[in-house]
Amino acid sequence: MDKFFKLEENKTTVKTEIVAGITTFMTMAYIVALNPSLLTNFDIGSPLWNAVFCATLISTAIGTFCMAFLANKPFAMSSGMGLNAFFAVVVGQIVAITGVSYTQGFQAGMVIILVEGIVFILLSVFNIRDKIVDAIPLPVRIGIAPAIGMMLLNIALGSNCQIFSEKGGGFFVMRDFFGALTAASAQAQMGSGYGWMVLSVVTMFAGLIAIVVLDAKGKKSCVLLGMLFASVVYWAGEAIFFGKNPFEMLAAASWVPPINDMVETTLFKFDFATIMQLGWVSVVTLVLTFCIIDMFDTIGTLVGTASRAGMVDKDGNMPNMKEALLSDAVGTVVGSCTGTSTITTFVESAAGVEAGGRTGLTALTTGFLFLLCLFISPIAAIIPAAATSSALLYVGVLMISGLRALDFNDKLNNVPVLLMLIAMPISGSIGHAIGIGIITYSLINLVNGNGSRVSMLSWIISILFIIKFFVPIS
Repeated sequence: MDKFFKLEENKTTVKTEIVAGITTFMTMAYIVALNPSLLTNFDIGSPLWNAVFCATLISTAIGTFCMAFLANKPFAMSSGMGLNAFFAVVVGQIVAITGVSYTQGFQAGMVIILVEGIVFILLSVFNIRDKIVDAIPLPVRIGIAPAIGMMLLNIALGSNCQIFSEKGGGFFVMRDFFGALTAASAQAQMGSGYGWMVLSVVTMFAGLIAIVVLDAKGKKSCVLLGMLFASVVYWAGEAIFFGKNPFEMLAAASWVPPINDMVETTLFKFDFATIMQLGWVSVVTLVLTFCIIDMFDTIGTLVGTASRAGMVDKDGNMPNMKEALLSDAVGTVVGSCTGTSTITTFVESAAGVEAGGRTGLTALTTGFLFLLCLFISPIAAIIPAAATSSALLYVGVLMISGLRALDFNDKLNNVPVLLMLIAMPISGSIGHAIGIGIITYSLINLVNGNGSRVSMLSWIISILFIIKFFVPIS
């Protein structure tokens, strides 16, 4: 173990690495229930939800194992937050445009993830991926993560918790609860669903406050513990105020991993015919969008976390960067084949690094724990949507904090970023918001006489987005 992972060389021990791996797992375990819920519109317990649940765990484990054995780095990966929300939006658009079922739309969307993964493997093998990052405007790169954070906040408050009643629905937290003129008007509109809405709102903010307080106290597993606390609040509310047993579904639940649902629903179930109904421009644009976001997310996480751990050279470069990037590309291909969205390096890996993780043994431990989660799908299924909203709110706030890297005195660079911040949650499209940001950045610099600052790749992307926005190609 010491020889393979070079523990002595990295001044660490087996015990430290295993503890660090458990710490990383605890901080990102929320993805186990949150990812399948986001990707299936919270159709919990359905064959598609079960399939995505299995795919998430399998691709997370394989991608993280690759990080352990190829790069020997303590970083874990899973379906990227923000990217999974964007993918769900894309699937919804595919369904609306083509008229297919949500499952068929999901299978069509997996084609995009497959192509992205293959592209990333090629770019990583030929050392092109990191060069592409340097060609994208820095302000746009800085603004993508905060804009995704805004979108996550919008999802958490706007569409995550759906309440239904004899009055119809779904009813949502921001629009129907906080957006109501008075509490009485909200109650009249939602009928018997009003009580469930109140419970959801209380749960959401109880979980958020718990996460923030635990984080302030230095608890590495603050997100997971906050979600558990929120879940307990919700379950107690169900039992006390509505006389419902929150665990009644566990009595008849199967503890056998729902692998069969994955095999029948998502495993290699690529729908090429449906995705091409969107047109080649839309498909290429979507692939480029996923590639751009994933590149920034992964490279930023790797370099930032490695810097904190002292794993970079004097020039700020991380050894084995190529292998680390290849690991997330392999994870993405595995994810597409099994049935989940883009696999990317998780910033929560920093928690494991803070706990002393320095080698791939940390990642190996984390990946093994995710494989064990295959046997707890009934437990994951009873986690309320309101509890996952707590995590969404917190992760969204963390992503918005990336704005601190922006120079707010530079109007030429600020305008594209601020447009992205507002465009993403309103449009519901990460890709469109990025397109607006790149187009605006390019044109502002061109008119200002700084057209040479805009890379050729930025101009190509701008042109593709302009075609998508303004040219009605059938």
